[in-house]
Amino acid sequence: MHVHILGICGTFMGGLALIARSAGHQVTGCDAGVYPPMSTQLREQGITLVEGFDASQVKLGADLYIIGNVVSRGNPLMEAILDQGLRYVSGPQWLADHILAGQHVLAVAGTHGKTTTSSMLAWIFEHAGQPANFLIGGVAPDLKVSARYDAARTRFVIEADEYDTAFFDKRSKFVHYRPRTAILNNLEFDHADIFPDLAAIERQFHHLVRTIPASGRIIRPRHSAALDRVLAQGCWSPIATFGADGDWQARPDAQDDRRCEIVFQGQSQGWLDWSLTGRHNQANALAALAAAHHAGIPAQAGIAALNAFQGVRRRLELRGTVDGIAVYDDFAHHPSAIATTIDGLRRRVGPRSRILAVIEPRSNTMKLGTMAQQLPGALAQADLVFCYGQTHGKQALGWNPADVLAPLDTRLAWTGDTLDPLIATLSAQARPGDHILIMSNGGFGGIHQKLLDALALRAVPRSPGNTTSH
Repeated sequence: MHVHILGICGTFMGGLALIARSAGHQVTGCDAGVYPPMSTQLREQGITLVEGFDASQVKLGADLYIIGNVVSRGNPLMEAILDQGLRYVSGPQWLADHILAGQHVLAVAGTHGKTTTSSMLAWIFEHAGQPANFLIGGVAPDLKVSARYDAARTRFVIEADEYDTAFFDKRSKFVHYRPRTAILNNLEFDHADIFPDLAAIERQFHHLVRTIPASGRIIRPRHSAALDRVLAQGCWSPIATFGADGDWQARPDAQDDRRCEIVFQGQSQGWLDWSLTGRHNQANALAALAAAHHAGIPAQAGIAALNAFQGVRRRLELRGTVDGIAVYDDFAHHPSAIATTIDGLRRRVGPRSRILAVIEPRSNTMKLGTMAQQLPGALAQADLVFCYGQTHGKQALGWNPADVLAPLDTRLAWTGDTLDPLIATLSAQARPGDHILIMSNGGFGGIHQKLLDALALRAVPRSPGNTTSH
């Protein structure tokens, strides 16, 4: 079958394209922005990419058009598909019909930690010598790709997003996946552009719960009022809990934030001693271990896998160090995620090192300002804060960063909507020993390398023969 994918360069749709290709289909696709690294990954797999959504693409003669949720009515190609009565389907629906049927689906849902936890779970199977299929919204160095499919394998790990499916299907994507094992990692209000309140998201989560069989399992934190409300609407599957007082617990080493003892139903399973920091990552690990355990992987094998886990790109990823100044990239864009990320870095570097937090509020929820008032509290552990936000055009913020972040007082170092002055200010204010944490769910104009280059230019050897590098 020839499938043509609209919106192919998105993380989900790009991964779906790789899976369709592995399943033996002829795959082509289009997007408004055909750019690396996804474009490179797709072309290496023999997938033809078309720039834009011109209606003439119907001449490719595809048997089926798979529609990403970036596409809306008025899109020229979509209008041609509708006018000519051509076959089309959403990405999640195609995946459910053609790939997930017959698989033991392990779905990872939640407001935060989906990519990291999905990567952990897929890596546990890999390390245990039982590789699973997977579709994840990011790339873990251990896995090397964001999606993989082999029809001979019977487990499928999928990042289960609550965002809507397509312009013609406003249900959450995860409703299509029919998991046997479901992680409900956490639940907060997000996606203010499509959900009016938290109750609306809770309703979608309950639609997911309704699809889990009685022989399946729900894995959830022991304490979550929002998930309590979800499950109070009805639950037909066994539940395993993690966290304080849960079935699965992490008992931290008081001397080392990267070590903790994993306990299952009161019995020690071994020590997690890995490269990741933060209580949130320990919680993610517990969820992954519990899901793998339900699928037949012993806890000890799961712990051994996580002890070798290298993390996920764009999750407190160190991009370089110049003149003793470390520059990190992180995907955090929700206030809770921002606070958690800063806390994780603070635990790693200690109280005496300065953290310079750089945020780009570019998600639809943050641009609307729904959670803007939570930002000062989320940034409380940062020593200096820099906020980059567009003030005009389609990407404009609906609030003034200088006003919203005023409670930070002298710790608010810069606000603006031009990248070069931000880089210049960061370069001028940073000093050896600092940690610059850049948080955005976009590319942020390539700020990471530009900042490293600016720091390298300003670096001056302190003594003959002393050089700087990155």
